Amino acid sequence: MDIRIRTALRTAACTAAVALSGCAGMMGGSGGGWVPLVDGGKGLEKFNRVGEADWALVDGALQATRGGSTPAYLVTRESYKDFVIRAEFWASDDANSGLFMRCQNPTQIGDETCYEANVFDQRPDPTFGTGSIVKVAPVRQPPPKAGGKWNTMEVTIKGDHIVVMLNGEKTVDHRDRKFASGPVALQWGRGTVKFRKVEIRTL
Repeated sequence: MDIRIRTALRTAACTAAVALSGCAGMMGGSGGGWVPLVDGGKGLEKFNRVGEADWALVDGALQATRGGSTPAYLVTRESYKDFVIRAEFWASDDANSGLFMRCQNPTQIGDETCYEANVFDQRPDPTFGTGSIVKVAPVRQPPPKAGGKWNTMEVTIKGDHIVVMLNGEKTVDHRDRKFASGPVALQWGRGTVKFRKVEIRTL
């Protein structure tokens, strides 16, 4: 069969089935599919480094165990508005880490300029411990624990609506209009943190 005919038939089939078969990636569309940021520990080249931490690829994960006197970050070179981000991570019991989103200044990352989905089991004030959005949406008490195991965190931000899921449990469902768009970042604050898979899907 002529290649042009095959292409036309394939496009027609995809158009008809897009709602059920997930052909949106072929057709373009506004959302797109999952884009890996970290996959099997690979992905350092997709980030800019802010601060000092010993980020390295170790046993299929992107890992940091020590740094300077202040937290360090891996910051995406792309900015995002409405999206879902999903991270598979391991944290030591004393770890301070998290996902920072819609950051306003890619060189100055923090909970005042980004939404921070926190990973901090030993935070002195547990109101904004693991599973919260720091200074925006508290987590139920006692907060969930992430230390000493692999976890999955998924954050959906669409407009002013923020939902955080940790290991399949909803920890935040909140509305806030503070930040509209910006890059995302992975944090090392203390302890050991590992990211073996991080992916993002625009909405």
